[in-house]
Amino acid sequence: MPGTRKLGRPTAHRKAMLRGMVTLLLENGQVETTLARAKEVRSIAEKMITLGKKNTLASRRAALAYITKESVVTKLFSEIAPKYAERNGGYTQVFKIGPRRGDAAEMAVVKLIDSETTAPAVAEEKK
Repeated sequence: MPGTRKLGRPTAHRKAMLRGMVTLLLENGQVETTLARAKEVRSIAEKMITLGKKNTLASRRAALAYITKESVVTKLFSEIAPKYAERNGGYTQVFKIGPRRGDAAEMAVVKLIDSETTAPAVAEEKK
């Protein structure tokens, strides 16, 4: 269930960290972090993209309440969400990249998927 990992941080620190990571993911298209954090960031980012697809004033305000940069919210609603208009979820992917050198924590990269290459392939399979 998403949102149940404590990630070894107090609540306020955890929420601030996840807000920052979601903002970076939507701004840059990918973020490298530990596997546990990546799974949390993935679920929150998917919710933000779903808000962007609704494109209402209420959804924009909800996104602004979570995402830390106003320019990223604008990008979400004008560029990112329209790319996934025909897609029902699954906007991100998590790739494991192996252990971190210092403490051997399992590292992962969270990426926004490229909707142009995957959506037509799924549509052709259904036909």
